[in-house]
Amino acid sequence: MPLLVGLFDSGLGGLTVLRQVHALYPHSSCLYLGDTARVPYGQRTTDEIRSIAAEVVQWLRRQGVGVLVMACNTSNALALDVAVAEAGVPVVGLIDSVAAELVVDRIGVLATPATAASGAYRRAIHACRPSARVNEVGCPRFVPLIEAGDLEAPALREAAQDYLAPLLEARVEAIVLGCTHYPLLRPLLAELVPPDVQLVDPAVATAQRLGPLLASLGDLPEVEMPAEPESPPLERSHICVTGPADAFAEAATAWLGTRPTVRTVSLQSPARAF
Repeated sequence: MPLLVGLFDSGLGGLTVLRQVHALYPHSSCLYLGDTARVPYGQRTTDEIRSIAAEVVQWLRRQGVGVLVMACNTSNALALDVAVAEAGVPVVGLIDSVAAELVVDRIGVLATPATAASGAYRRAIHACRPSARVNEVGCPRFVPLIEAGDLEAPALREAAQDYLAPLLEARVEAIVLGCTHYPLLRPLLAELVPPDVQLVDPAVATAQRLGPLLASLGDLPEVEMPAEPESPPLERSHICVTGPADAFAEAATAWLGTRPTVRTVSLQSPARAF
């Protein structure tokens, strides 16, 4: 029986990580929790985020996950230690995963206000590349606009231009999309930055890091699995939210390419959700 991979985010954004896990490990089974009743996390206090992280991780532990992916940069930045203490299983974070993969020295980070203020990306990047110059920009307008679903909205382009300005002035060579919502903005951001500036999605490095970990925990490496899984990974995965399920399923269709089955759950319930 394959290990159940647990992922969580405040809302839709973590689906970009789930999508990467499904692409690299089509035989995997995942449990995704979107804490939509409290989205967005990025403008909450540190104490709130740490309390929420403890509650979410405890719930995922009760569901029997074998490894936990923090598919949320804000909780990763402010509550990684909380997740590690509560999970009882290995925890994979976005920030350390992508910091280890960066190979340039002028780096920009677009993130939620809480993540940017924490300096977590700067610390993680400097631990790997001490000579790097890191500019972190908090982007409070992005998540509400993305969750609203209109990626062509003029307000989104205006916000992107404002947030990119200091990074372009600093002549960054790479921009880390430091919130799991932001990969949906890649086409827009690519229009607004020079072609030689890399747009880096931490979900890619995080998913790549997951494979060796799963193998070390007893899962067969993907190369040793049958060429085609018996069913698509989304059909073997479970998506739960703390808010309305139908609205999330409708919005998630654009992120996943098909409408998922979504359940509303209470994080206070001791019962298994599936």
